[in-house]
Amino acid sequence: MKHITLIAPLLIVAGCANAPDWLTPRQNAAPDVQAPAAEPAPSTVAAIKPPQTARTVTEFDTTTAADKAAAAAPAAGGRDLGLTIASLGAAGEPGFWLKTPLVSAPGPGRVVYPANGKSVKVDLIPITGEAGAGSRMSLAALRVIDAPLTGLPELRVFSLD
Repeated sequence: MKHITLIAPLLIVAGCANAPDWLTPRQNAAPDVQAPAAEPAPSTVAAIKPPQTARTVTEFDTTTAADKAAAAAPAAGGRDLGLTIASLGAAGEPGFWLKTPLVSAPGPGRVVYPANGKSVKVDLIPITGEAGAGSRMSLAALRVIDAPLTGLPELRVFSLD
């Protein structure tokens, strides 16, 4: 019985996503090899990093009302790149952007949330993955289109190049 009492906590910790590295099984990949970072796209707004003390959505979203109005201004046209499922990207990265495998080079774009028809102009930033692998969207952009921050909204992506 003592052995089970000692082993059970280790098994629980080993299954946690936040477990220490030494408890996480390694895959057959080369150690410390990471995919190259995507080039940052030219920003559509003067991005202000949130303060280190930011804890709320409002504190993390440093875009102004004018920035949001400009990003939400109707834009027509563009090349339809397809649909993607998006999650909230890094809340500490300011601006209006979408990191997606639907593009191979950074550039301007537009995202439409079909559930309500709202759209937002964004910087499209390429990431590695299959076209259906999903995307990550900035906090500010998700707020402009009133998409759920904790959901996985389906979005239509357009290139404005």
